[in-house]
Amino acid sequence: MSHLNEHGITHLRHVDLAVPDYETQRTFYKEVWGITETGTDGDLSYLAAEGSPEQYVIRLRKSADKRLDLIAFGADNAASVDALAQQLGSRGVQLVSEPGELQTAGGGYGFRFFDIDGRTIEISADVETRRHRAVEEGESVPVRLSHAVMNSTDPNKTRDFYADVLGFKLSDTLWGEHMGEMMHFMRCNDWHHSLAIARGPHTSVHHVSFELRGLDEYMRATGRAMRAGTKKIWGPGRHNAGNNTFSYFLDPSGNTMEYTTELARLDSDIWHPQVFDIADPDTQDLWGTADPMSEIIARDSFNDPDSGVFVAPPV
Repeated sequence: MSHLNEHGITHLRHVDLAVPDYETQRTFYKEVWGITETGTDGDLSYLAAEGSPEQYVIRLRKSADKRLDLIAFGADNAASVDALAQQLGSRGVQLVSEPGELQTAGGGYGFRFFDIDGRTIEISADVETRRHRAVEEGESVPVRLSHAVMNSTDPNKTRDFYADVLGFKLSDTLWGEHMGEMMHFMRCNDWHHSLAIARGPHTSVHHVSFELRGLDEYMRATGRAMRAGTKKIWGPGRHNAGNNTFSYFLDPSGNTMEYTTELARLDSDIWHPQVFDIADPDTQDLWGTADPMSEIIARDSFNDPDSGVFVAPPV
C-alpha cells in the first residue's frame, strides 16, 4: 500500500488558535474537552492529547482578535522540508518563513507559508515527541487530533491547491443540487482525511476534530460536554464519507470542535473518490440519530470571518 505523500508530508500535527477569552478557553479544553495542558509560554498554552506523541495538538494564544494562527503538518525529514519550501517558492507561493529551527515546544525544523486562501501553514520535521500513553477502556479523553476542516469561498480551487501543490489526495466529495460541491475530504496518509475543505461565505475554521478510543469513549465524551452545558450543534451520528462518528460542539470562542472515532483508513492504491449527495439522509448520518442537517446547523460552523488571512501570526 502506498500511503506516503509525494512531498513527504506525513500527518496533521496541531491547530493553533488565537482567542480573546484565553483563560475561559484554557479551562474549557482542560476540564471539559479532555486535553492536557503540557506547558505555557507567556500568552501561549500548549494542549496535548493523552494518546498522541505530538507535543501539542492545540495551541491557544491570547489575542484581541479571534483567528486561526496556523495549521501544522509533519514531514518525514528535514530534506523534505527544504525541498518543499524550494518548490513552493518556485511556484510563487508566499513563504512566511524560510526553513529553520522552530522556536516552539518540541523544537524541530520547518517553515511556514500562506495557502491559496491566506491560512498560515507550517511543515515541520524532527520535532521531539512527548511521552504518551495508551488511553484505557472507558476513558473519554482524545487519543489524537483527527482532522481539521476549513471554510473556503472557492473549495474547488482550495482542493486543487492542496492536491497539485502539496500532494494531498482527494478521498471523497459532498455535493448538493443547488450548491454544487460542498466539501472535499483530503488525505496525506491512509486516514480518510486529515484536512477537509468546506464551502463557506468566508475563509474561517469550520471545525477541528479529535479521535476517541472507541464508541463507548466517544459517547462518554459527548455526554460530558453536554452535561457541562457546552452548546451541541449536531450529533451524535455517523457520517457516510469516512464512516466516522460525529458530535459537534461550540467552544467558548465560537469555534466548532468535534468528537469522532472509527475514521476509515484507505488503501490509496485502489481507492476511488466518491461523490455523496447531501440530500440523501445517509450521507449526513448513517445512524439516523442526529437531527437532519439544516441552515441553522450549517451557519454555526461558518464561524466568524478569519482576521488572520494573509497575516502571519506573531509566534
